[in-house]
Amino acid sequence: MTGRTFDLWPQALIVARLAEGVTEEQLDGVTPCPGRAVRNMLGHLVGLATAFRDAGRKDLGPTTDTSPDAVVPDIEPGWRETLPKALDELAEAWRDPAAWTGETRAGGVTLPGAVAAAVAADELVVHGWDLARATGQAYEPDAAALQASYEFLAAAAEDPSQRGGAFGPVVPVPDDAPLLDRVIGLSGRDPGWKP
Repeated sequence: MTGRTFDLWPQALIVARLAEGVTEEQLDGVTPCPGRAVRNMLGHLVGLATAFRDAGRKDLGPTTDTSPDAVVPDIEPGWRETLPKALDELAEAWRDPAAWTGETRAGGVTLPGAVAAAVAADELVVHGWDLARATGQAYEPDAAALQASYEFLAAAAEDPSQRGGAFGPVVPVPDDAPLLDRVIGLSGRDPGWKP
């Protein structure tokens, strides 16, 4: 992991646009994330945006202390307004240089601010891909967020103890594959997945 900062705003906007493109008929469709339908993925995105917003603000409490595996999330009424707002607030929180310093917490795990930002980027990149694949939308993640995601996942792949339950086994992908495919493979997903 490099110590550089990056802007989460472009990737947050991409995810918001993908969510906007989801139709009501697609909400119960499968995603590449095992056990999560589109509606669960959208609910997870609301939760993670809120948690990483609060992690960036160092506003630690229930939103930052809850494991993402505690419940299978679902959308709530008004999610079409709630999700873009939460993504905006997430990106804004990480524009503050203080977010990147010291320690913070997310998912009940204490970690350095810069690592939390990389985890947030990874969540947005990988779950953006999940949502795009599940709903048949085109997807090109933000380059800076994609690079941060790759660096985070590559480091986790080198140390299996860091993978925890958040990732499946690495799916082998050729070294010359596009960076997004390599990220998806490192996340434990098959880049060729289709519903």
